[in-house]
Amino acid sequence: MENEIYWRLGMFFILLLTMALWETISPRRQWQLSRGARWLNHLTLSVINTLVVRILIPMTVAAFALILESRGIGLLNWLSLPVWLSVLAGVLLLDLAIYAQHYWFHKIDFFWRFHRMHHTDLDCDVTTGVRFHPVEIVISMIIKFAVVAVIGAPALAIVLFEILLNATSMFNHGNVKMPHALDRVLRSVIVTPDMHRVHHSIIRNETDSNFGFNLSVWDRIFGTYRAQPEEGHLGMTIGLPIYRDEIENRLDRLITQPFRKIET
Repeated sequence: MENEIYWRLGMFFILLLTMALWETISPRRQWQLSRGARWLNHLTLSVINTLVVRILIPMTVAAFALILESRGIGLLNWLSLPVWLSVLAGVLLLDLAIYAQHYWFHKIDFFWRFHRMHHTDLDCDVTTGVRFHPVEIVISMIIKFAVVAVIGAPALAIVLFEILLNATSMFNHGNVKMPHALDRVLRSVIVTPDMHRVHHSIIRNETDSNFGFNLSVWDRIFGTYRAQPEEGHLGMTIGLPIYRDEIENRLDRLITQPFRKIET
């Protein structure tokens, strides 16, 4: 717990560099935009998001979980489960909550206004995994606090889950080529890059599929799973029908995008 920030930062940079190297050596698709410009904008946005959250919500979710545990608040704090089972249940329930949140961020117009910025990327690579609007990040944090209060997830489960979520988000957004046999085996358990890329298709019923970030089982259970894009991974168009001008990927345009009139 004391080293949470170092674990999270360490895993972030390890995954970022690993996926960037993989994308360079064996890309799945050709990039539409300059990688350097996108990387600078997306990583700067990630720093801004981190600062905004730290200023507006100074308490971490893990610290909040410790307070709940000391007061016996939340489902898992009421049950007398072994520690390992409580941690496992906490991770699984948090993953389900993120799936549900992602689904409703597509279905509720107010949430979609901010989440769609993630989808207006004309490419999909490791840095797309951190391309989220600051308002969406703050809303997500508030939801996460509420979910943790209900389920009473152990602090260790939260730390493990947040490391896992960060890692899988960068992994499944990766523009990487993977053997089909390996993809088939992996996606039976976790969300792979080919599986998640479908979610970034310009075709709306594909955009509204494959909402999972970590475990692939939720999409299968709730009927939102789509195996492959209609046009194939090399022929598909990534992004949304709106905001397709390259200038819309500039940092200032990304931040102001939800507040501006839709530009086609």
